[in-house]
Amino acid sequence: MSTVLQTQTEVVALERTEPGGPRRRRRLTPGERFVVFLALPIFAVIVFFVVLPMLQTAVHSTGGAGLWQNYATFFTGATSRALWTSVWISVATVAICAVVGTALAVLLTRFDFPGRRLLDVISVLPLALPSLIGALAFTLLYNETGIFPRAIEQLTGIDAGAVSVTGVSGVLLVHVLTMYPYFYLSVSAGLAGMDTSLEEAAAGLGAPKWKVWTTVVLPMLTPAMVAGALLTFMTSMASFTAPQLYGVTMLTNRIVETRVSGNYELASAQSTVLAIVSIAFLFLMRWYQGRQTYRSLSKGIQRGRTRTRGWRSALAGVVSALLAAILVAPVAVIVLVSFSQNRSWTTQVLPPAYTLENYASIFTDPDAFLPINVSLQMAFFATIAAVVIGGSAAWIVSRWPLRRGRGALDAMVMLPWALPGTVIGVNVATAFASPTPVNLGLVLIGSLYILPVAYFVRYVPLVFRETSASIDTIDPSVDEAAQSLGASPLRSIVTVVMPLVWKGLVAGALLAFIDGVGEYVASAVVYPAGFPPMSIEIYNRIYSSDFGSAAAYGTLQIAIIFVVLLVMNLMERRPKGDEAAPVVAAAAGMR
Repeated sequence: MSTVLQTQTEVVALERTEPGGPRRRRRLTPGERFVVFLALPIFAVIVFFVVLPMLQTAVHSTGGAGLWQNYATFFTGATSRALWTSVWISVATVAICAVVGTALAVLLTRFDFPGRRLLDVISVLPLALPSLIGALAFTLLYNETGIFPRAIEQLTGIDAGAVSVTGVSGVLLVHVLTMYPYFYLSVSAGLAGMDTSLEEAAAGLGAPKWKVWTTVVLPMLTPAMVAGALLTFMTSMASFTAPQLYGVTMLTNRIVETRVSGNYELASAQSTVLAIVSIAFLFLMRWYQGRQTYRSLSKGIQRGRTRTRGWRSALAGVVSALLAAILVAPVAVIVLVSFSQNRSWTTQVLPPAYTLENYASIFTDPDAFLPINVSLQMAFFATIAAVVIGGSAAWIVSRWPLRRGRGALDAMVMLPWALPGTVIGVNVATAFASPTPVNLGLVLIGSLYILPVAYFVRYVPLVFRETSASIDTIDPSVDEAAQSLGASPLRSIVTVVMPLVWKGLVAGALLAFIDGVGEYVASAVVYPAGFPPMSIEIYNRIYSSDFGSAAAYGTLQIAIIFVVLLVMNLMERRPKGDEAAPVVAAAAGMR
């Protein structure tokens, strides 16, 4: 029998007990020692930039008025209401997104109807909208001075305020129409890989369709639903722009207001509570999913789509066209407004005057081009760091040779995914505000370097998870074979592992870059004066009522994200082959 041990004096693996004989210990192989030694610098970086800042924020929250006074604010006054508003809006967002995303996934996965292919393409369009641009688009479309309420008022005489979407309903509208893809993508993947022979067996035993879905299909989709719920809840709890534009105070907004007012200790306490709530929801969802196993052992064949006919086909086509228009409208209105003259749009349904000046000024005025330069460079540097650290951490966790520590390493890397962007911004700002022994004298406040650090912390889990998904499909014997043929552990990684996992690594890198280009929440807390990223510049233009310039920046953001998504789509379409044999042979030839 084999176990894995770690002692204080030496690193040991695989303690073996022979029947009737003494125990013998085998030292770690060179490859296993390389994993352990590589983990030291990689996870030292993660501890320094992820774990310690969070702990410092918690410690900092006890200063100022004191521990009791700072945390007592959550039981009285506006902060308590902001926390409650954040929680119930996030829960409502999860519930509505679950219905919308799951229904759309079932519709596009199980049925074929006119317009399905078009709807399938644009159903993930909201993912290309940065949070600030998405909130702005819905404001321009549906608030009291928006396009649709004004158009209805002119056509029917109904007051625009009566049909506008404002306040909490506006926040929920933005959340649902931008976050439902988390459920849609998860459930679509679950349905596409589901063995429908279980449904056929239940139907053959006389179960009606509704019972088949409630007792067979939905339970099997539990992991997908949990994944969608986690992403939706975390994103909603981190929401800042939609509440800000619709005048709803959530805890994220309260944190920024408190920090701007100079009460850093209270802001740290608020950030700590927000982090605790988010992490608690993470563990709740994991507990719910872990109550039982959701795995099919059957070998059935996936069912094809059902073709709709007659009036059902016509109805499906109309609904598909309506959904397509709703999903395309936010992007269309941003592009339209980007050509409007600043401050010329007042009471009209659509902007009355158009110009190319908004784009011309961006590319000809150095000051106007600065935010684009800042966003692209900071997102690029953060992505490079996330690829190095996140990719290395994925390989270390996958190949970890010791009995203990794997779960702690995994949780350490994924911790930022459970933290809203506001909390990460506060953590980084608190940890590197002044030279201390804990931060090794590193001060980032007021420096441009604080942006890539915040982006790196926020998005390293994306690279880690995408790379882990690829590495987990590779048997460790593949790189072990290269080492047995004389390749060093490092060369086996470069020549064997990398060619097999590069797609997952690049996918994670592109996702991190996309989010970095559109990042607003963390940027609002940490960006240095004089170096605003695009998201901050967009908000500044909105605040100045320069909607044309703001929309021009937003259109450029969307265009950059579309290009990256196109690259990812082209990567996914490339044929996959078994590359293990040639790369192992190449490693062997380099002895």
